[in-house]
Amino acid sequence: MAALVAGSAQGQTEAVPDPRGDAVALEMGQVFRQGQAAAQRQRLTQLLPQLKGHLLEPWGAYWELRARLDLASGQEVQEFFTRWAGSYQEDRLRNDWLLLLGQRRDWTNFAAEMGRFRMNDDPQVRCYALLVRQLREGPSEALVEEVRRLWLAQRDAEDACTTAARDLLDEGPGRGRAKTPGLGADDVWRKARLAAEYNKLRMAQDAVTLVAPAAVPQVQAALAQPARYLDGRVIAGSKVRKELVVLALARLAATDPQEAAGRLERKWSVHLSKDERAWAWGAIARQAAQRLSPEALGYYARAGQDAELTDDMLAWKARAALRATGGPQWRLVLEAVAQMAPAMQQDSTWVYWRARALLASGTDADKAEGSRLLAALASPRGFYEQLALEDLGQRIALPARPAPLTPAERESARRDPGLQRALHAIAIGLRSEGVREWNYTTNLAKPGGLPERELLAAAQLACEREVWDRCINTSERSRTEFDVEQRFPLPMRDSVVRRAREIGLDPAAVYGLIRQESRFVMDARSHVGAAGLMQVMPATARWTARKIGMTGFTPDQITDRETNIAIGTGYLKLVLDDFDGSLALAAAAYNAGPSRARNWRNGPVLDAAIWAENVPFSETRDYVKKVLANATVYAAVLTGQPQSLRARLGQVGPRDTNRPESSPDLP
Repeated sequence: MAALVAGSAQGQTEAVPDPRGDAVALEMGQVFRQGQAAAQRQRLTQLLPQLKGHLLEPWGAYWELRARLDLASGQEVQEFFTRWAGSYQEDRLRNDWLLLLGQRRDWTNFAAEMGRFRMNDDPQVRCYALLVRQLREGPSEALVEEVRRLWLAQRDAEDACTTAARDLLDEGPGRGRAKTPGLGADDVWRKARLAAEYNKLRMAQDAVTLVAPAAVPQVQAALAQPARYLDGRVIAGSKVRKELVVLALARLAATDPQEAAGRLERKWSVHLSKDERAWAWGAIARQAAQRLSPEALGYYARAGQDAELTDDMLAWKARAALRATGGPQWRLVLEAVAQMAPAMQQDSTWVYWRARALLASGTDADKAEGSRLLAALASPRGFYEQLALEDLGQRIALPARPAPLTPAERESARRDPGLQRALHAIAIGLRSEGVREWNYTTNLAKPGGLPERELLAAAQLACEREVWDRCINTSERSRTEFDVEQRFPLPMRDSVVRRAREIGLDPAAVYGLIRQESRFVMDARSHVGAAGLMQVMPATARWTARKIGMTGFTPDQITDRETNIAIGTGYLKLVLDDFDGSLALAAAAYNAGPSRARNWRNGPVLDAAIWAENVPFSETRDYVKKVLANATVYAAVLTGQPQSLRARLGQVGPRDTNRPESSPDLP
């Protein structure tokens, strides 16, 4: 693709070939990613003049200033904001600058700059902004609640939310400034519990420091060797001692929920308060539910108080109730969903299962509400939306395409500088930068985001350039329009369909998997080394090549399109054969490995929708549902006929031990 020369960040553009400028941009991006040592900063400063006038000059200017931001003057930063006004790079640097101002406690300049921050999506910047408001106006009930929410949700030891929470502690420096209560010791211990449960041990210690610094050595002991700590001569008399016991039980549950339950029942239950017991049992129950243990519901029953459980605990209570021996326990599903946070209740997962539970409850009013929820959810858009359609007696059919884009709509997208920079960055190998700028341009460059027709025009531009991931993701953001050709494109149709049919695979399943694996990005690589369209690991590729008789295969061939399709489809066929044709199990095996999928199928025979919702890994759970939903739409696209997701799902249960495994060495 030709490079583009731009007069300003948001001005008109003119196509001018500039391969040398492309090389400079690539080098600057590489140097920036190497770090911010003096040598890197100096090299970026040397290279920047060579990028003058190039379409990606805003990126070069960003990298150069960002690398030395801690040394830059406020005037330099303001000049950058003025030079690249309206661009992604301006707002990206403003995000970085606000974080630095917060770390410096420069609240005057922070307050002046915060109102110009368009993305406003960084929780740390948000916490600093709340801290500034708190210092200037005093705490309010809404402010305290927002700090509490952000701080408890924080999963890393960041400065901003911790500082805001510390200042709002009733025992802290902000005490007495207003009558509004701040955060209390219970909030701090809740933070410590959450950190311990998710193996953020340093964060748990940091939280306890806020209210009981003398107890930090005991926190370390309780978290490092929980069984030993619980067996020691601990007297759970004070609030601190009881909370340490709860932390130790949560940590023990992470490795052995049954052992943690036994210790809680035998020794510690009588020493804890009702709320402390509820949370401890909830932590144990969640761990048991994630291990698909039939004992999980019994542990949840011991908790007694759903109101004390976290959303994650409640979600696993609902999942355990769905897979209960003897059939779903619908009352327990309703109880768990009712206690979830409002935003979580609105997730399609819990809208759907609440609707199913209401329909099963027996009363006419409940059934009417369940039907209403299904009708509001039903569409071809996703897994539970498709299931809702089928529960209402409909099949998954393709909606009518939107009205064709006008020449003016297409031209507006083509001439947008942010979209041009994004596509050019992706084309020359700066994919991460291009994706970020594309997302910003289609979401935040205008107040409220792009109107739907502009989203479709941007998506179409990406489709025409074969940047399929941006085409799909952008089109998916349209709420009323559904362009199936953008959302479910068919790149390499001849190769994929031919290969699938040669080996007895459903082409729709192959497309459903590729769409989820790589979004058709040929050079996609995962953090664990999977590569290409079908994201195949090198060792798996070598094994599959031998199995399918591909001679002379070397791992560097995996990014070749035809080779990747041949090996990926060959492996998928072997996985499907090993799992008796179940696409749900095969998708789980493809993502998380066959041995895990074999373990997860043990237990009661389940509706595959319930089984999929109980997959222990959140990434794999989401993956399985999306592959199945994708495959259903692709089947409709390829055949022109309405489809059934339920027919693809079937049931999942233990393997028939009378049948030999087709590929026991399946990697």
